[in-house]
Amino acid sequence: MRTMPANSSATPFGPADFQLVLLRRMADHNPGLVEDARRELGASDAEMREANRRWQAMVRSPRSRSAASRYRSILGTPQTIRRTIGDLECEALLWPVPLWPDLRFEVLLAPTGAVWNEWLIRAPGAPGPALRTLADLTPWSCTVDEAARAFPPARPLEGSAPTRWGLALSVPEREGGEPRPCVAEFTWGLLQRVGPAGRS
Repeated sequence: MRTMPANSSATPFGPADFQLVLLRRMADHNPGLVEDARRELGASDAEMREANRRWQAMVRSPRSRSAASRYRSILGTPQTIRRTIGDLECEALLWPVPLWPDLRFEVLLAPTGAVWNEWLIRAPGAPGPALRTLADLTPWSCTVDEAARAFPPARPLEGSAPTRWGLALSVPEREGGEPRPCVAEFTWGLLQRVGPAGRS
């Protein structure tokens, strides 16, 4: 296990700190998974809270650099791919996330350079999960796009925070069964939980 130094304002904010920020937003839904992942990073709960505090301060600072520049300074040089959305061609910046080796953190840029979206996606070329029934939709098993493709038609729902998304899906409890409406909740693009439709 790698030991993280105690966070302070004098310590550069790096990839390990950013992973703690991702985990902090997931802790409300899956505290057990988050605790295991935090220990894998060699960080304490206090260090996770401090990383999140520093991240929020950077994002909200009136002198803050652009979101794309901030990610580059924290995560390093990204893999860059072109992505077509509707009639627009845009740039996608991808960074590895050691906690989830098959995923990448994606920042999608508009033609103007503004950030359209920031979330976790499946790494290019990595096999996605087999999603057929409700039992397959376990926490951290899939991304927003994967769930939407597996159970069409999926309807986007407004999330409870900027980094959260929801999908209204119809999913069978067993293969060949009758699909039932449910709501899948995601944080930073990664599935956190699934509940019956209508749950607040």
